[in-house]
Amino acid sequence: MTTHNQPQNDARTAEEKAIDEWLPVTSERKATWWYSAFHNVTAMVGAGVLGLPYAMSELGWGPGVTIMILSWVITLYTLWQMVEMHEMVPGKRFDRYHELGQHAFGEKLGLWIVVPQQVVVEVSTCIVYMVTGGKSLKKFHDIVCPPPKCQDIRLTFFIMIFASVHFVISHLPNFHSLSLISLSAAVMSLSYSTIAWVASVTKGQEADVNYGPRETSTTAITLSSFNALGDVAFAFAGHNVVLEIQATIPSTPDKPSKKPMWRGVILAYLVVALCYFPVAFSGYYSFGNKVDDNILVTLQKPSWLIATANMFVVVHVIGSYQVYAMPVFDMLETFLVKKLRFKPSTVLRFTTRTIYVAVTMFIAIAVPFFGGLMGFFGGLALAPTTYYLPCIMWLVLYKPKRFGLSWCANWVCIVVGIVLMILAPIGGLRSIILSAKNYKMFS
Repeated sequence: MTTHNQPQNDARTAEEKAIDEWLPVTSERKATWWYSAFHNVTAMVGAGVLGLPYAMSELGWGPGVTIMILSWVITLYTLWQMVEMHEMVPGKRFDRYHELGQHAFGEKLGLWIVVPQQVVVEVSTCIVYMVTGGKSLKKFHDIVCPPPKCQDIRLTFFIMIFASVHFVISHLPNFHSLSLISLSAAVMSLSYSTIAWVASVTKGQEADVNYGPRETSTTAITLSSFNALGDVAFAFAGHNVVLEIQATIPSTPDKPSKKPMWRGVILAYLVVALCYFPVAFSGYYSFGNKVDDNILVTLQKPSWLIATANMFVVVHVIGSYQVYAMPVFDMLETFLVKKLRFKPSTVLRFTTRTIYVAVTMFIAIAVPFFGGLMGFFGGLALAPTTYYLPCIMWLVLYKPKRFGLSWCANWVCIVVGIVLMILAPIGGLRSIILSAKNYKMFS
């Protein structure tokens, strides 16, 4: 029986087959639907969930609830589109986002449309997770051993501690080897999200809670709401690795990979709903416009539970960093081996991945502004690849009837995504500039 892993008339040379078996995305296809579930949970439920109460405080109840529900529906729909398009050509699999883009837009144009956006998404997400990991470690330290009992340690050093883990585990060869780490991360995401909303509900409303705007001027209120749109877009971003995750599932003509993949996606989106909506609404309900850009920073008691939740965040973003880094490793190693003709080797892999971790660590140390980074990158890169690029490819490839249900649904998603892409980076950049005024890296 011929699989869908490669075209039936496989014209690859022995060297090309060996390279494909070495690259991270195509080396193993042994995953099942539950692998899809926890990889998708790990990819999606990340640092973004902690910033949702803050986004709600910038939007207010009406717009905030609307944007949250609309984003959940739109991104589930576009994720379904990507799962369907993975094997839309008989005998071929689009194992990487840019391969699907090339099929839709042409070999060269597809690369230019997809690759820059995907790289920005994955690199920026890794940077944000570096910041999140460092901040959560610092919060844990400050709760367990607060000043003056212990010396205050700058965030910079906690980011370096968090990065040290990735200097080791980044050398795992492929997605399949990340399974236990990804599963642990998925469990941790559900755990700390539950702690966050249960602690918020238990605490109840603050005595002086205020649901009015955080800012005073109309311009500042508007720009803050733009940043909130980017925060929400960042939270709903698992699409950039979905084809790479589906590529790990075996496929045959009678059992295509889209069936187990979709089962995993449905479970993952149920987990997303159980994490996102309670955290966003309960955090905003309890603290109003005084909530921090990370809800676990706002919550103080019970101290042991908040300290535990922060360590859960650390474990989770370790896995999330790796899930987003693996497609970058695949791109880098593909370019070095296929274009620059380097020989596939452990030394090449070690050097490439070590440099990548170091670069993301240094950028995170230089710009450790959680809320602003999420808003800026959420709109600039995650909104296109999550909200509307799958819809454009669907319109190009399937050509649904004009003004039919599918055609209209896709254009609604496209309009929403473009609005996010234009407005959110403006608010995110303003937030970064304001935060940078008082930031000192080492002193």
